[in-house]
Amino acid sequence: MKTYIIYSSYKDLPNTWDSLVIHDIFLQTKYLQAIEEALPINIQLFYIGVFVEDKLVGLALIQRVQLYLKDMFRNHAVSCIKDFFKDQVSKVLKGNILVIGNLTHTGQHGLFYQKEAIAQLDFLKLIYEAINTIKANIKLNENKKIRVLMLKDFFIDDSIDKERAFLDSHKIHRVMVQPNMVLPIQPDWLKKEDYKACLNKKYRDRYKRARKNLNSIVCKELDLNTIQKRSKKLHSLYLNVSDNATFNTFILPENHFYSLKLQLQDKFKVFGYYLEDKLIGFYTLILNNKSLETYFLGYDIEHQIPNQLYLNMLYNMTEFAIEHGFTQVIYARTAMEIKSSVGAKPKAMVIYLKHTNGFINVILKQIFSLMNPKQDWVERHPFL
Repeated sequence: MKTYIIYSSYKDLPNTWDSLVIHDIFLQTKYLQAIEEALPINIQLFYIGVFVEDKLVGLALIQRVQLYLKDMFRNHAVSCIKDFFKDQVSKVLKGNILVIGNLTHTGQHGLFYQKEAIAQLDFLKLIYEAINTIKANIKLNENKKIRVLMLKDFFIDDSIDKERAFLDSHKIHRVMVQPNMVLPIQPDWLKKEDYKACLNKKYRDRYKRARKNLNSIVCKELDLNTIQKRSKKLHSLYLNVSDNATFNTFILPENHFYSLKLQLQDKFKVFGYYLEDKLIGFYTLILNNKSLETYFLGYDIEHQIPNQLYLNMLYNMTEFAIEHGFTQVIYARTAMEIKSSVGAKPKAMVIYLKHTNGFINVILKQIFSLMNPKQDWVERHPFL
């Protein structure tokens, strides 16, 4: 017998949960505890366990997001036409959405099943049934309607695309989104000098110039106690970057980085940039087996351009991966051009979307394009 159970807290998850997802820290209970205790105020978590007989064979992370797009457009466009379109988009999509996956991080960190224990189609059918149960419970208990369903961040060759007939039967659209920027670490990069030696002259000079422009700024790792003491400052630096984004669906709470460090310990790293004794920037990393996942960062705007803080952060992330034996750096989406300048390559990604209003669902791809405009950028090729 195949069935599912819906959980509302990491505390209720079966004790076999972690053994099923040893490959992905973003699905393990320590990470789930960390984010559950430091969630954006507009996100609620659900977890789905899929069972064959009494054995856990699959799972899903579900995020309910209360999304009000008019408040989420961060830049103040001077164009009345742009403001009009934003207003129309907010009217169409505002309200509650269900995300299968993790809205706070790029990548497919929402679904997993044992291929030898259950067929993919059977697994997806149970997840879809569970989603409908969550929707019905929210409607019954809160009189709130789920307006959009999103299956988030799949590479275009992911096996889920083999189930297009199932997805199409439920009128779930496949939509291209910005690529995930990934830097493969070459086997002969044993130290940071090996990476630097592989850069062509133009980008080697760029590397040297960026390092020189740091001047007296030093980078050092922050321990748990420092992260707790400097949580307010870290949050303000994060907001400098977050508030500059065109569109955002959430704001991290002030205790987010402390919560992650508390639960993940050495699997979560925070590095701060100090000018004398002043914290002027930081970046975070999540160590996910052999993949180094870049996370949130922040900086003082006044130091970003003259000291090339962001570019230096990218170099530091790469060098950390080399020195600690990772096979790739997941730089995530956004800022694709500068990430390609340090060697990251774009990997095309898609999401799957459905609006519960049948008419709106027909034009959902066009609506989503307003939220996720195509960015023209030039891929850089820094290696010899």
